Amino acid sequence: MKLFRRAAALVCLGLIVLFAAVWLRAGWYGVGVILRRGGSYWLPVSTDSRWISPAMRLALNGAPDATPGAVDWRMIAPGFEVADLPVLVAGHQVDDIYLARIDPAHFRFMALNDPTGSRNLDQWMTKLGAALVVNGSYYAHNGTPDTPFLSNGVLLGPADYTATAGAFVTSPSFTGIRNLSNRNWQTAFQGAENAMVSYPLLVANGADGVGHPSRWLANRSFVGNDASGRVIIGTTADAFFSLERLGDFLLKAPLGLTIALNLDGGPVACQGISLNGYERRSYGQWELQVHGNRASLLTKLYGTWAMPVVLAVFPK
Repeated sequence: MKLFRRAAALVCLGLIVLFAAVWLRAGWYGVGVILRRGGSYWLPVSTDSRWISPAMRLALNGAPDATPGAVDWRMIAPGFEVADLPVLVAGHQVDDIYLARIDPAHFRFMALNDPTGSRNLDQWMTKLGAALVVNGSYYAHNGTPDTPFLSNGVLLGPADYTATAGAFVTSPSFTGIRNLSNRNWQTAFQGAENAMVSYPLLVANGADGVGHPSRWLANRSFVGNDASGRVIIGTTADAFFSLERLGDFLLKAPLGLTIALNLDGGPVACQGISLNGYERRSYGQWELQVHGNRASLLTKLYGTWAMPVVLAVFPK
């Protein structure tokens, strides 16, 4: 019994030390992550591993060229349309992009942060009663925004930050992407009520804005504008795309994008819609780092992935 009690005491002490270390590094967000999904880790896999999706294995096998399928927009409310964009390789669908096209004259946008790590997509949807929720820009170890972030007039994230890609901005006079190659984020945020800096620009000035190749695959989300000023939000079902190939694909897609900004990717790349009886959910699952013949898959032990930073859409 003494041995058992000593072992139990050591286990308890180990747990206390573990939670203290997590708290010091990541605050309540880190504790929430441990409790809800056991943390995450990078699992070594091969580039043809059965642990990754067929779309990812295909993408890693010579990065085949993808072509966009047809897009059939469906209006579910005035100023709010939904569609799917098939991703085709040799005539076969390998991925899908879930789309929403939104007129800012009818809908308002909010950038929100929950640094406790307590909300996944479904919990955000229930809490907000929003028409759409999609993951936002990047976040730090403690669940707070890792880039400048304006939420209902309150500035979050780092105040000292150099941004050269883009920002999603919503104000009484403008809702959409500001290109930060020729202005600073402070100027872009002026007059805004909600805004977030992210990177990279996937489409800018009629070209792919990424500029360098990568084999990093993940679920992806983006937000952009078309020539009519409508906001287009997209989230991939699978992880076929690296960033530069997603930029190339969006240039070819029949979306009329004039500019598009990447949001955070990986398992956090989720999108939900609930409007006028229409329901859709897309849950991220994949993130794969690739270096030569070595690959690492982001993996959790259990539970669902938290979404500390979101962009939410509401009817006006």
